[in-house]
This record gives sequence, structure tokens and C-alpha cells, in this order.
Amino acid sequence: MNHPDRLRTAIAAEGTTPLIGVFDMFSASVAAQHYDGMFVSGFGFAASHYGLPDIGFIAWPDIVAFVQRLRLAFPRQHLLVDIDDGYVDPETACHTVQHLEAIGASGVILEDQQRPRRCGHVSGKRILPLEEYLEKLQLVLAARRDLVVVARTDATEEDEILRRAEALAATEADVVLVDGVRSVEWIRKVRGVIGDKPLLFNQIAGGRSPRLSLPELGALGVDVAIYSTPCLFAAQSAMDTALAALKRDDGRLPEVTAGGVGVAECLSLLERNISRHHPPADPAPAGRRPAEPAPAGR
Repeated sequence: MNHPDRLRTAIAAEGTTPLIGVFDMFSASVAAQHYDGMFVSGFGFAASHYGLPDIGFIAWPDIVAFVQRLRLAFPRQHLLVDIDDGYVDPETACHTVQHLEAIGASGVILEDQQRPRRCGHVSGKRILPLEEYLEKLQLVLAARRDLVVVARTDATEEDEILRRAEALAATEADVVLVDGVRSVEWIRKVRGVIGDKPLLFNQIAGGRSPRLSLPELGALGVDVAIYSTPCLFAAQSAMDTALAALKRDDGRLPEVTAGGVGVAECLSLLERNISRHHPPADPAPAGRRPAEPAPAGR
């Protein structure tokens, strides 16, 4: 089963499938110890790769290179990738989607925001005319082979939210996301207009959406939950605390106690990502020859 179909199977299973936002290879290494799926968060990647807010600075070759490194280190993980608006024009969106599918991404999220874009949980978002977004979405759907495509709207007006959710559900997109949804009532309303189409819910600490557990989301008919920033925000808090303590103690490092992290613990985490430590690949499907072994010394 290929990566997109594995994600589709997880989405179709009972309950809500969680995907954890990662922002670099190290955060992904930690997340992989706890969850089977990762979300390549635009918020986190912009912060980590550029040190900038997620308002449109990401270049498509950078996100493709990052996903390629992720797939090599994590051959079994679901990888859902935030591609913002497809990096402006439809041609670039299609090109990016084909690159991501070729390197093993499981799926992408394509939004309907206009530039300059903003985080989905803040004010000031502007959206494309629905017809213009649907044209871009249809081109992306035609360009992919098997890749899971999540159609996202950032509409904020109540009537427009439901109009767009219904229109997105009528396309061949695999999943619908209304970002920044503000209440359980509105999750129910969106669920009601999209029919049987899978629904994705985005949770971000300090954001506009309610904090809900996976069982609560499952009861509301949510099929996928992305957690955009727990790794990023935890890293910011922990690093700030550690450096404040180092300054307070005149530069003396703390002892590594039970449950703490030192050289050995960090290396143990990272060594799991070396390809020779991965489980053997699944057998080649019938009718397809397995790859020839590399010559000795390579």
C-alpha cells in the first residue's frame, strides 16, 4: 500500500486520526516516538527555517527538501504537508504537488487565502473568490496521482463558511478543512453540509478553535485532527526555561537525572533515523521486480 492510501485507510478507520505538527528533523524524531502521523506545519516550518511568521515567506523548494529528508528518516509515518495557497499560482501548486508525491508525501492541504496570507487562527484573513480557488483545486486534483488532497477554506463569515464547505465537499478532494472554526456547534454545522466527505479539524494552542479530545472529536464526526504547534511551543518554553536556569547558575550545566536528556539519550533518539535501522520494506507487489541491491562499497 502506498503512502497516500495508507493515510486514506487511517482516515476511514473508526475514530479520529491525529497528525502531529513538526517543524524540523529533531521535532519529528521526538514526535515519531509517540504518534504514527506527522503534519508538516507551515507555522512551524516558517518559524524554524526562516525565523519568520507564517505569512507567505515559504518557498516551495524548501518545503520539498524538508519533506524529502523526513521521508528518508521516517519511512512508515503519514506525512501531511501544508502547502498554503500552492505558492500563489496554479502552475506552481501543481508542480509542488507532483514533487511532493514523487518523494513520498502522503497528502497536502491547499487553502483559499489571498496574499499576504495569515495564520488561520488570527484576524485579517482575505480569501480568493470561490470560483478562482476551485479552479486551482481542480488543477491540483488533476495533477496528483494518488496523493491525499485536503481542501481548506479560511472563510470567517458564517454563510460563506457553509457555502464554501459544501462546494469543497462536492469536488474530488479527499478531505475538507474549515480553519479557525470557533465552536462545537460550528463543527456540527460543517459536518452537516459536507455529507460523507471526511472532515479535518486543526487545533493550535491559543487559537480560536475549542480544545477537544480525540474521543470528543470522533463523536462530532471529525475524521482527522492536526496539532500544528505542540512541538514548537513546547520547544520555545523548554529552551527559554533551560537558558534562564543556565544564566541563573552562572553557566553551570544541570546534572542529568533519571528521565532527563544528555548526550547518550539524544544520540539514542537520533540513531533510530539511520536507514539501516529501519525495518525491511514491504515485499514488492506481484508483477513488480524488487530493486537490485547496491554494489558493494556503496
